Amino acid sequence: MGIKACRIYVQFGPYAAPIRPPRGKNELEIDILKQAKQTSLIAILAVAMAPYLAAQAAGQAAQAGGSNGAGGQVSAGNALFQQNCAFCHGRDAMGGETGPDLTQSRLVRSDSTGQQIAAVVREGRPDNKMPAFNFSAQQIDELVGFLRARIAAAQPGGRRGVEPSDLQTGNVAAGMEYFNGAGGCSKCHSPSGDLAGIATRYQGLQLEERMLYPKNAKSTVTVTLPSGETFSGTLAYRDEFTVALRDGDGRYRSWPTDEVKYKVDSPVDAHVDLFSKYTDDDIHNLMAYLQTLR
Repeated sequence: MGIKACRIYVQFGPYAAPIRPPRGKNELEIDILKQAKQTSLIAILAVAMAPYLAAQAAGQAAQAGGSNGAGGQVSAGNALFQQNCAFCHGRDAMGGETGPDLTQSRLVRSDSTGQQIAAVVREGRPDNKMPAFNFSAQQIDELVGFLRARIAAAQPGGRRGVEPSDLQTGNVAAGMEYFNGAGGCSKCHSPSGDLAGIATRYQGLQLEERMLYPKNAKSTVTVTLPSGETFSGTLAYRDEFTVALRDGDGRYRSWPTDEVKYKVDSPVDAHVDLFSKYTDDDIHNLMAYLQTLR
């Protein structure tokens, strides 16, 4: 199984060297980097989706609020939920791409005081990649009120995710301009080449995730021997001791790093570099443009 991380220069594949070097600091740092970049990606997606998730759920919350007689509290809880929770649990709390349906949660449904919900919110669930939130007592009450309203309004089952229409909020012309300009996308990609039909193959959140971080992108490497002979192929392994590739014929080759020179080309690096530069409009507009490439 391969391990691919943002800014990765390492992939674990079949290792053909006579003796595999022991796991070292380099690999541990790569694992940490991988986890950090995945967290960054989730955060970017959550921020990008929050505005339209909030807008589309506002009507639902208002309706639910009217039925339980605490419209103000439910409305405030809705806003809090859309900003912090909807990306994983869905804008209606009935489940999203990664989070469970909270309207069917035993803990949520049985918690008459809100204390159990508060504990989960404030402590998080690291094993399930749920972060902790430092909400005030009033915010917890508002969130509990919203969840109870959603339970009252929800139908059994109905787990849902992010619909493709949820992501169709950007400007196509602005997205094309970003693609060819500030985003630098056209340096590596072509709408008539590798991206032709991309919106047919991928839709909605799956397309947006690939746009932000193409996790299956493979790095390549060129190794130059002391004699001047060069070998190129897909990067198969690299640490402080060994660099290895798989050439066009599928043959695995490896060398000690202190005996050769090598250059790695990691296409995912450009995507990672944009993480700190994207604005919400950049993401929405670029996504709108990509959705036209059918």
